[in-house]
Amino acid sequence: MFAYELLRDVLIPDLLGDDIFEISYWAGKSLARKFPLLSIDEALAFFSEAGWGHLRIVHEKRNEYKLELSGSIVQRRLQMNSQPCFRLESGFIAEQVQTLKQAVAEAFEEINKKQLKVMITVRWDEKDPLGS
Repeated sequence: MFAYELLRDVLIPDLLGDDIFEISYWAGKSLARKFPLLSIDEALAFFSEAGWGHLRIVHEKRNEYKLELSGSIVQRRLQMNSQPCFRLESGFIAEQVQTLKQAVAEAFEEINKKQLKVMITVRWDEKDPLGS
């Protein structure tokens, strides 16, 4: 995990500078297109396999998922970094949901350093189907 942390939280932010948040989001979307999943449950499992942490749905509405990202890697990143970036994860889940729902989807994250968790909200618009 140390090598992953060095790349993810030290080298990449140095290389991307102020653009890290935007580029990371689109990189997450690109990864999702390379690893298309068949269900939201597969997406949740992917996070564990990728070493991104434990992702679970905490609330579901008609056009929205509220997800919680937690676990030791998330806790460590939150404790070690003054401005940790979780846009890669948000972009990945946004693209997976967009593909699954066949509607334009966006995601944003809220970092809770006190609870050492990240909340990711994904919303999709059924009135804006893909390919329209």
